[in-house]
Amino acid sequence: MRLVVTGGAGFIGSNFVRWVLRTQPDVAVTTFDALTYAGNLASLADVADDPRHTFVQGDVRDAAAVARAVDGADAVVHFAAESHVDRSIDAPDAFLSTNVTGAGLVFEACRRAGVERVLHVSTDEVYGPITTGAFAEADRLQPSSPYAASKAGADLLAQAYTTTYDFPILVTRTTNNFGAYQHPEKLIPRFVTNLLNGEDLPVYGDGAQIRDWTAVDDNVRAHWLVLTEGEPGTVYNIGAGNERTSLDIAHAIVAALDADPDRITHVTDRPGHDRRYAVDTARIRALGWRPERTFDDALADTIAWYRDNEAWWRPLRDVSG
Repeated sequence: MRLVVTGGAGFIGSNFVRWVLRTQPDVAVTTFDALTYAGNLASLADVADDPRHTFVQGDVRDAAAVARAVDGADAVVHFAAESHVDRSIDAPDAFLSTNVTGAGLVFEACRRAGVERVLHVSTDEVYGPITTGAFAEADRLQPSSPYAASKAGADLLAQAYTTTYDFPILVTRTTNNFGAYQHPEKLIPRFVTNLLNGEDLPVYGDGAQIRDWTAVDDNVRAHWLVLTEGEPGTVYNIGAGNERTSLDIAHAIVAALDADPDRITHVTDRPGHDRRYAVDTARIRALGWRPERTFDDALADTIAWYRDNEAWWRPLRDVSG
């Protein structure tokens, strides 16, 4: 199989690329990434010399570049996206152009090239908040942030390609991921690197926002399963059932690093901050997927990785603050 991974130098994308090269000996991978602030070739350093891996720098908003990248591909996994909610609130333009227009250009290039399997990676945030219970894949989309709305737009484009062109695109909607190689703007690496930097942990509002946390290595296994065995044109929720509040996460990291709990500070909540996300994962579990990592073990490994890999995250913090 010749596989193209857009956004493969990002957090989940790079973990996916490494996992595929490690576990699927008959797959050759082309990573297509624009190398924005969130794309980092250092995240692919350990596969740089793998003869089955090729890196191509390119932007999903460049139709000609996308067409060249997917030409001859058997499968495409579309990770490339602007993904930080706070940035989408401050400057939504890049989210609209990358997450909606970029996704559409990827889908169209794949259709024209006759790619057999296309997976679009989305987010549970497209459903919006839920007080109790969990969203199933057929539930309505009611995104709260420009980021979530842009991802919902791409999901609807994927659906339209199935309906209009009979070009079925698989979609995964994932809960919060964590693990190695995640940009330090995100909650868990931000808290860990803040403590390692001697800084406080800024918790939004009362810190009672609930998220389901999935270890990234479990997540990438789910994506591969959906890509290879999922029903084309179908949406699959992915989540490990590890519901934690932001304050829970802060206290767990403080304890793991033997830091002073007074380092946890509360800051003004961000606009439109959803209180809880939760998804029903019966469909992906019916394919045979189960999370293998416990939250506590995966968090411990994540903290250890950031403690041992300052050379990876320090330049990113120096640039983004």
